[in-house]
Amino acid sequence: MMAYKSLLSLAAVQAVSAHFGLVFPEWRADTLIEENEDRFSQWTYPCAGVDYKEGNVTDWPLEGGALKLDLHHPWTYVFVNLGLGENSTNFNISLTPQVLNATNEGILCIDELTLPSDIEVSDGDVGSIQVITVGDAGSALYNCADIRFKKNAEGPKNCSSEVDYFAVKDQNGAENDTESSSGNSSDSDSQQEGGNDDNAAGMLGVNRVALTSVVGLAAAFVMGFGL
Repeated sequence: MMAYKSLLSLAAVQAVSAHFGLVFPEWRADTLIEENEDRFSQWTYPCAGVDYKEGNVTDWPLEGGALKLDLHHPWTYVFVNLGLGENSTNFNISLTPQVLNATNEGILCIDELTLPSDIEVSDGDVGSIQVITVGDAGSALYNCADIRFKKNAEGPKNCSSEVDYFAVKDQNGAENDTESSSGNSSDSDSQQEGGNDDNAAGMLGVNRVALTSVVGLAAAFVMGFGL
């Protein structure tokens, strides 16, 4: 009986470690802590089962703002969508038209996700950010944050990344089809990591069919289909 309970506890720890945290903008609720496990699930579209304004509303710049995530996978595909208005369930504005590939576990911080040129917002307008991640398990995980567009809004005090991330630029499978950014490593380090099959960049280099399929799923995620 004790062994059974130990296995259950281990499974629970592994499940949590495979999820992700939304640090900035502040998520609607902490969907990782044990006290919320009966209420919320990151497997649930579109916002892990967390209602609008469950938590704080974060001020975000008019042109677009920062994103800070705590990633728990060896590699992760990241999609970020925006829904305008109160209690929006239509996250039809992509803030990552080039799919992001993050390598390693840890903090991923992007200084600015720019709004599309055809999207105009005014000071005081509200909306919600939806973050979707896909890791080595191949399943989509969801978290949301509610925002208020403000002219003089500021980002997180510390926006340094512990992980490298790559923005996919070409779906045709060219060898140099990614644009990279790293937290504490050089460009040459990033390129060397690209040959490692254990990370996202390596997979992109050796599996072009998978790359095309995953990038194509971005549209499906916007429409609300999980994997």
